Parts: sequence; structure tokens; C-alpha cells
Amino acid sequence: MKTIIFDIDNTITRTIGTKYDLAKPIKSRIKMINKLYDNGNIVKIFTSRYMGKCNGNIQLIKKKFYNKTVNQLNNWGLKYHNLIMGKPIFDIFVDDKAFNPKDKKLKKILKNCLLKSNKILKK
Repeated sequence: MKTIIFDIDNTITRTIGTKYDLAKPIKSRIKMINKLYDNGNIVKIFTSRYMGKCNGNIQLIKKKFYNKTVNQLNNWGLKYHNLIMGKPIFDIFVDDKAFNPKDKKLKKILKNCLLKSNKILKK
């Protein structure tokens, strides 16, 4: 089993700027995430939503927007273990384990996670 972290906007949704209420879920990505969840992987959502609007005040973001975001994720039918608010705003994110959602390698890695978790569940 793996712990896999996903961003919301323009990763599992199509979102224009900060118009979060109008974000459109990408059904194929939500379906993949739900399969990962159903197969025993830990799915966490990590977002920088409202960080600019609240000047990085994570307590304020949680107080004003956490439930709204949870409701939106639930309305999309997304299965996840944890929503983490407060991802820093950045222009470039460099990490040895990070992938762009459009990266073809990512799809292969996630499918591999599904295959491995299926084998473990069948034992």
C-alpha cells in the first residue's frame, strides 16, 4: 500500500483561477483515485485553496473554508482519508516524488499501485 497525495485544482478538477465554486471534477481522475482508495492505499488531498485570499493564515482558512471544500469533494464522490489545507503558494514545485497530472509516467505508476494493492488484497 502507498500514501498518495493529490492537489485539487487543475489536478483532479478543471479550475479557472480562484473560482473554486465553479471547479469541474475530472471524472476519470476521481475514478482512479477512488480505485486507489478502495484498494487500500492512503489518499490525502493537499490544497493551497484560499491561501492568497487569507494571506497564508491556515487557521482562518480551516475555519472559513474547510467544510465548504469537504462538501465539494464529497459531492464529486471523491474517496479520501484526509484533507490538508495550507499548501504554500509557489510558482515551481520541485520534489523527487512529484508528478504533473498530465505526465504519462504518472498514469503508469498509479496503475502499478492498483495492481500491487489488488495482489495484497487477494492474499
